[in-house]
Formats: sequence, structure tokens, C-alpha cells
Amino acid sequence: MPLEIRELVIKATVVNGQGPSGGGSEQQPQDNNTIDEIVSKVMQIIKDKTER
Repeated sequence: MPLEIRELVIKATVVNGQGPSGGGSEQQPQDNNTIDEIVSKVMQIIKDKTER
């Protein structure tokens, strides 16, 4: 029987001024505009998929 995920909650804590704590690649910090653009694109994709 297939399992449908209706909600996915991801929580993260970001603290400026601290180095990487491991596990990820080192990246330059992104400004809030870039993050906002990415979030709105992801939300639009999710909305489009639920409308089908």
C-alpha cells in the first residue's frame, strides 16, 4: 500500500559567525532575497503539483 506524505516539516537553526559544523560543503552565505526566491519557487512547484 503506498504511503502519502501530506506535510513535511523541516526545522533548522542558523547562527551567523560560526564555521561549518561538519556534514555539509562550505558555501558563501546567501542573502535573504536569494533564499526568498528559492522558497517561493519551491512553494509554487508544490502548489502546481497539488492542483493536478
